[in-house]
Amino acid sequence: MSWLRALKETARSGLTIERRRLEPVVAARGALGLALVVGLSLALFGPAVAVSSAFGAFQAAIATFQRSWRPRPTLALASGASLAVSTFLGYLTGAHEALFLALLLFWAFLSGLAWAAGPTAGIIASSNVAIMLVTVTLPTSVATAAGHAVVIFAGGVVQAALVVLLPVRRWGAQRDALADALAAEADYARRLRHDPVAPFDPVPLMTARSAAAVTPRQARTRPAELHGARGLAERIRPVLASLADPAVGVPEEGPERARVRELLAAAAEVLDAAAHAIRHGEPVAPPPPALAVLRTPDTGAILRGPSRRAALRLTALLGDVVETADPRTEASAPPGEAPPGHGTRTRPTLLQLVPVVAAEVRAELRPDSPVLRHAVRVSAVTAAGYLLGTWLPFGHGYWAPMASAMVMRPDFSQTYARSVARFGGTLVGVVLATAVVRSAHPGTYLSAALAVVCAFGMYLLMRTGYAAAQTFVSAYVVFLLGMDGAGLTQTVRERVLLTLLGGVLAMLSYAVYPAWETPRLRGRLADWLASVGAFAAVVTARYADPAGPAGPDVREALLRTRAARVAWQEAVARATHEPVRHRGLSHAAVEQAEHALAEFGRVAMLLEAHLPERGTPPVPAAAALAESLRRSTERGAKEVRERGEPHWDDLRETVAAWSARPPDHFLLHKGAALLLECLEELTTALMESKRSP
Repeated sequence: MSWLRALKETARSGLTIERRRLEPVVAARGALGLALVVGLSLALFGPAVAVSSAFGAFQAAIATFQRSWRPRPTLALASGASLAVSTFLGYLTGAHEALFLALLLFWAFLSGLAWAAGPTAGIIASSNVAIMLVTVTLPTSVATAAGHAVVIFAGGVVQAALVVLLPVRRWGAQRDALADALAAEADYARRLRHDPVAPFDPVPLMTARSAAAVTPRQARTRPAELHGARGLAERIRPVLASLADPAVGVPEEGPERARVRELLAAAAEVLDAAAHAIRHGEPVAPPPPALAVLRTPDTGAILRGPSRRAALRLTALLGDVVETADPRTEASAPPGEAPPGHGTRTRPTLLQLVPVVAAEVRAELRPDSPVLRHAVRVSAVTAAGYLLGTWLPFGHGYWAPMASAMVMRPDFSQTYARSVARFGGTLVGVVLATAVVRSAHPGTYLSAALAVVCAFGMYLLMRTGYAAAQTFVSAYVVFLLGMDGAGLTQTVRERVLLTLLGGVLAMLSYAVYPAWETPRLRGRLADWLASVGAFAAVVTARYADPAGPAGPDVREALLRTRAARVAWQEAVARATHEPVRHRGLSHAAVEQAEHALAEFGRVAMLLEAHLPERGTPPVPAAAALAESLRRSTERGAKEVRERGEPHWDDLRETVAAWSARPPDHFLLHKGAALLLECLEELTTALMESKRSP
């Protein structure tokens, strides 16, 4: 993709308004916390301190909107504390430009590395750097700087207290994640009615799994209906695929297929009912016609063999989902499930997380790391913006480095899209706010009230599009600084030019020192191939050594496969708008290779759905298939990384040897042939891409 087209695409995405569910009550709570902090600070300490406290409360509220499964009060406190420390250290060094510049470089570099711990940590750290550039200009002595740091932290404390005192949809994020997983299963069941080999996106299940991890304190108060439904959804997924797939034995047309379609439609309705109940904390009300379809004895008369077993298994699992999803009056685990601390996924506390984050950051300290390159870019650009803003005769030059720190992200498309959105939003917000200030001359308290209104607008719209949110953020800063008369000498033109300067610096940094995803696509594809091959090998080995379907090795291999697939999909999404000529993987090859490996994973999932129970007679030939799968995919992944042609000789020889004497299993021989066919499709995709100009 050319640079001109890439800029056009990212600009369009940055200015897009997304249709998201608004949360006015949560936004009003954040604005209330800000109003309390600003009002008390004005009454007790005056405008300068009120500005600092307002920034602390404003940033703490933003932290509670980030997608995180941790308690919201914890995020607010962490945000307030980190901003307080940033402000105090910044003021101590502010009188010495070289020392402050060194601190700014170091702080910005750490904020870039914070993305190694996830987007929530990265966003909070970046915002701290941006806001610090403003707050360090407010104190007049070390003592007042310490006082400003205290009131900034107090702003975080107030927001945390409001989250506790005025809870809105307690456990709402976890409820939504689990409900989305069940709804995704319902959608999958409906698509299987018309496309028996439809793909399944594992992201909702992965999100629900992440949401299910709790701290010890959370485990004591988690609602009972959030305990077991996710595990049931995981077990339903392969059963649905097995019931629908013609490879299992149900013909594509006829009475058996009609019965399968009825079962899939009924399963979708029951899963939707469970999702609705969990999302809203209501009793499950599955439609009676759907229950009648699942319970009718006609299924046993129509279906035979594996399809009949899959139908019975599906009915039993859906019954468990309905029972588990019903809200209970107590918070204990449902009958038959381990209590918290025994099988519950645990999440480390913030203190326990420190060594984990340190290890993740150390792992990114390598030359080819996108996170390290982002840290270098953001520190250099922030320092350059600060120096240029100081040198230019506009005054209040922090607008330039503040804009850079707020828009920069580890990948190209987000950085460019946010730069365009930041400039557009700032242009509108600054023009409107400055016009109000210069025409109406609002006093201190009216400026504070207007700032709170703008903050409410930002909280309300922050998930609908970056440009819309930035309109309110820019107006908020203008009104807030107007409380103390700060920045009133600066014109709209100067503020907009400094914001434009910050955005241009951010965009230039990616052109000068990029971290393109496109050249790494082959590596991501190889990782996915190795992981899905290992999953298929673990599953087929179970046929030679039956141990039941609930073994940890199968589960761990499946989770690694999901993570590798999502990493590949995210890499493809990031590479789509990069102005880089493809390095051996054309767009057509990407689509064909993804389809081949997705189909390979689907066949492995079918084999997983029919794993023999413990004590079942083994199939010795499965051991040879498992070993050939492991060797072939490991060698193939290495060849993909090295831009060679992957070969599947081991697997091909195993399948050929079975032609005369196939193993005594209805699915194993057919599954091995399908796996080989998928791998050969992958080779075709890669070789055609290599031959294309």
